[in-house]
Amino acid sequence: MRIVIESGFPYVEAIIIFNGKELNLGKVIIDTGSSSTIFKADKVADIEILLESNDSIHRICGVGGSEFVFTKQLEKLQIGDLSVTNFQIEIGAMDYGFDIDGIIGMDFLLKVKAIIDLGKLVIHSSS
Repeated sequence: MRIVIESGFPYVEAIIIFNGKELNLGKVIIDTGSSSTIFKADKVADIEILLESNDSIHRICGVGGSEFVFTKQLEKLQIGDLSVTNFQIEIGAMDYGFDIDGIIGMDFLLKVKAIIDLGKLVIHSSS
């Protein structure tokens, strides 16, 4: 999968599948400094990933501050040929001051044994 650098951030395209519905997201940052994977609530609402009364809400903190998120289990998360099934993600407002659909964190990168080659601007699996 090709990585595109915009304003210094490494972006990839991601595909998420939830309850049989598929969504392609084109502005997803690869972030080795993020422990978890998070997607923007406004974007994933298109495939009915919404806050429900039985969802737990918790606070996450990062370099840019903190926000409240809820979690959902995806059927699949895919970046190029890297994919994971039954994968838990966080959903939040992601109001960071620039256009972003989500962040791929270390939880996904470790699971797929990702290799990020910044010389060639690609991400692939070690296996």
